[in-house]
Amino acid sequence: MARASRHILPGHVWHITHRCHKREFLLKFARDRKRWIHWLYEAKRRYGLSVLNYTVTSNHVHLLVRDRGKQELPASMQLAAGCVAQEYNRRKSRKGAFWEDRYHATAVATDEHLIQCLLYIDLNMVRTGVVSHPCDWPESGYSELVSMRQRYTVHDIPALMELLAIDDYEQLVTQRKIWVDQALAAGLGDDARDPRWTGGIAVGSYAFVESVQLEIGYSAVGRSIVDIGGSSVLREDEKGYDVILT
Repeated sequence: MARASRHILPGHVWHITHRCHKREFLLKFARDRKRWIHWLYEAKRRYGLSVLNYTVTSNHVHLLVRDRGKQELPASMQLAAGCVAQEYNRRKSRKGAFWEDRYHATAVATDEHLIQCLLYIDLNMVRTGVVSHPCDWPESGYSELVSMRQRYTVHDIPALMELLAIDDYEQLVTQRKIWVDQALAAGLGDDARDPRWTGGIAVGSYAFVESVQLEIGYSAVGRSIVDIGGSSVLREDEKGYDVILT
């Protein structure tokens, strides 16, 4: 399988996808999913990771973050992935890889594409048919947000409100509920896979995607910008693009 790419540039919002080794269901137990969230919280506390959303499924994780240019993202991913793998292997007397060797990172424009990506993550377990509403999957950013939990919150609430131009927490919660309900009513949770968020290097307007391509530089030479679902997408190489779709 092709190695998933990551092109991390400071100052951007990134959608991160990290899968279990060979897509095994190594996170099928809630205790292991909760441990990943615990270490994500530790990453926020130790490194200042700015978390905008997340979902932990049974065989992969989705994470939406804003990179502050302090190398906090690679340090945070190493902490969460490493600690979860070590704990699981120790408990199960298991050896071998827990995760795919690399996580995939997609730059997301902070316009309507940010809202679309939030919803893509929120509806992940609805698309798989496991739950009928994202609030029913506790290992998720949506569940954390709508519970209005005050302690041990993973979200960077000020950053999320700033990016969405929302003034207060209650308004943020209400708006997220409205967006989710509208998305469900529109059928966006009906097993519709969207390759924009896990198969590209950047998603947004053409101008945004072109600017990311220029920032990446030599490694992006020859990669094409295509239109998918009304968005411009800087494509991964063909193999990498085709294998990362859920």
